[in-house]
Amino acid sequence: MSNGMTPRQTSAEDVGQAPALTIDALGKKCPIPIIMLAERINHVPLNGIVSVLADDPAAFTDIPAWCRLKSHHHVASYELPQGGWAIHVRRNY
Repeated sequence: MSNGMTPRQTSAEDVGQAPALTIDALGKKCPIPIIMLAERINHVPLNGIVSVLADDPAAFTDIPAWCRLKSHHHVASYELPQGGWAIHVRRNY
């Protein structure tokens, strides 16, 4: 990751797991990406991965913070070739 942050407690299983849902929040400003995630995370099975595509820099830090507050798991954030990130979140409950 280019900002010096590293994924927290990410297992090989998390990284290898394909997203069950992709939310396209590209071009949307925070808090919209988080609102979209909160509305749809329960649409995936327990332990399923949601990939949030976002290019607002606030989303890069706010989605992992939301995960900590809501007890979900921020798996990793991957840079997208066109700019922005695919932020992977594992549903914990």
